[in-house]
Amino acid sequence: MSELKLSHNIIRLRHEKKLTQKELADFLGVTKASVSKWENAQNTPDILLLPQIAAFFGVTIDELIGYEAQLSSEQIRRCYAGLRRDFASQPFEEARERVRDLAHRYYACYPLLLQLGVLYWNHYMLADTEEERGRTLEEAVGWCDRILENCNDVEVCSDALVLRSGLYLQMGRPEETIRALEPSAEPGRLAGQNRTLLIQAYQMAGKLERARSFAQTNQYLSLLDLIGDAVLYLSLYEHDLERCEETIRRVTGLLELYKLEQLHPNIAAQFYYQAAAVYAVNGKKEKVMEALFSFERDINVLLGAEEILLHGDSYFDLLDVWIDQLPLGSMAPRDRALIRQNILESLSLPAFDCVREDREYQNLIRRLTNGGALC
Repeated sequence: MSELKLSHNIIRLRHEKKLTQKELADFLGVTKASVSKWENAQNTPDILLLPQIAAFFGVTIDELIGYEAQLSSEQIRRCYAGLRRDFASQPFEEARERVRDLAHRYYACYPLLLQLGVLYWNHYMLADTEEERGRTLEEAVGWCDRILENCNDVEVCSDALVLRSGLYLQMGRPEETIRALEPSAEPGRLAGQNRTLLIQAYQMAGKLERARSFAQTNQYLSLLDLIGDAVLYLSLYEHDLERCEETIRRVTGLLELYKLEQLHPNIAAQFYYQAAAVYAVNGKKEKVMEALFSFERDINVLLGAEEILLHGDSYFDLLDVWIDQLPLGSMAPRDRALIRQNILESLSLPAFDCVREDREYQNLIRRLTNGGALC
């Protein structure tokens, strides 16, 4: 109970009512010594006394003992940031135990459980064995199940459904992902027009700033979706070089037009990485290196910033409201050191064997390893 600030709260509430220990003891039918021991954290009240003490002070039992069943958005962000650092600096098992302790303590705080699932998805690969990696993902699926079974917040449940679907895919269970997402993902469904209708409604209601903010956010997210879909498109047509090169030409134009390499270097880096992989499959060594140099340039922008944060620019100048409302705010889901490690692992894959002995490729790996390209 001392961990829950019971003793501190009894002292504070008694002082607020300007009562002595004896006066409180007389009301509760206990000795002054008992109250003294409660306040010095040497003992705790009988559990049957807690409702009486709480009623006397006009607070709930949770407030009396200092227990918070729910965490605020800011508290969740701070928890995530601390746990992200733990995964980057401590053994995986130790960091995972901290996550489990937090989930156990706030098992009814569904927004927290959702973000802990996101945290696991971004760090499960650090586990020592394939079995432990699978167990970590299963644990995150369990939190999603709990949210979907018990939470009444439609947005949290919607995010939990998508997260669980992504976890299933990561675990090699695509059919479960298809069953979960296919009904609501059909092109042409009216649900896909909700953002546009909302913008029009804000405009009609005279809420122009809200309409403008939503329009910017909608345009921004549509661009990110388009680039993300192009990454998948390249992987699906990797042996059709002509189609892939046309895709690369069009998407490169979009990246330049909207300055996405500065605005969101992560999505740009993903695109150039996949372009390099396509060229590697087709034996185009010079093109592989061209794409990898673009990839390196975007990684420099991403990791060279003082903090890895989502942000707008002079065109997307109303994104801050949306970013502030995100569960993690502008914070990246992974620590900088882990991001660099993942980058180097991705470049060690067999896809790039065709340039492995190339001096320019080796120099690129050396720069990314040493951080020299970030200077």
